Amino acid sequence: MSTTEPDPAVIRERRHLINVAYRLLGSLAEAEDAVQETYARWYAMPRHKRDEVESLGAWLTTVTSRICLDMLGSARARRERYVGEWIPEPIPGPTAEGDPADRVTLDESVTMAFLVVLESMTPAERVAFVLHDVFRYPFADVAGIVGRTEGACRQLASSARRRVQASEPPTAGDAARNVAVVREFKRAWEARDIGALVGLLDPAVTATGDGGGLASAALRPIVGGAEVARGIVDVAGKAPDMTLLERTVNGQPGLIAQLDGVTVTVFAFDIVGDRIRHIWAVRNPEKLGPWRAP
Repeated sequence: MSTTEPDPAVIRERRHLINVAYRLLGSLAEAEDAVQETYARWYAMPRHKRDEVESLGAWLTTVTSRICLDMLGSARARRERYVGEWIPEPIPGPTAEGDPADRVTLDESVTMAFLVVLESMTPAERVAFVLHDVFRYPFADVAGIVGRTEGACRQLASSARRRVQASEPPTAGDAARNVAVVREFKRAWEARDIGALVGLLDPAVTATGDGGGLASAALRPIVGGAEVARGIVDVAGKAPDMTLLERTVNGQPGLIAQLDGVTVTVFAFDIVGDRIRHIWAVRNPEKLGPWRAP
């Protein structure tokens, strides 16, 4: 096999690497970049060096995680200059075309609510927490990736867990009930029924939009049931031709808004009981690529 011919064993690791990188970065596009860089480094090594690697999966995961750690450091600086609020990139659910090899596995560790909590962590905390608590890598392996002692990595993961607990961690809730809540929210929105919307929203609900300076969105979160309901009805009034469709967003019931058949907004929800606690509206077109694919 030539040094440039794809190795099937390497290709088989792609899905796992994408899953790790997406949880570390909160961006599917950046996750794909990290994995491509990992592959580039693998194939840049002389053949005899590759033959010396005892565990291909461990090597690829280590390199991907280190690349993500570096990317997280630079991302923090970029997000300080970001226009408005930054929300992780939403990912769709399975499609009729099947389950592609690089699709992110949908579970509680990729819900929008959980990814938002991960955003509050330092890069080292996030890497230690995701690798150990989500993917069950031993702290000895995490230490080699983060470049700190095993004890320090334990402390990083512990600090990250405290952040999760302090952020009112999301609850999966009843799947059927969550679907029903989102469906009723859609109907109330389409009917422009402020009263019905308020009844579906937690009194302290927070609605956050992400336009990235490329699409209109509130620059700061909107807080409060009445305020959010009025804002939603206002959107409906400004875009009478908008179509709302129920979709799976990061493994949870969500909505997408389309104009002329093109997805312009993806809505993710955090539902507690029968009330919506958080709404995230992603409008930045650079984050909607997977939702605009034919």
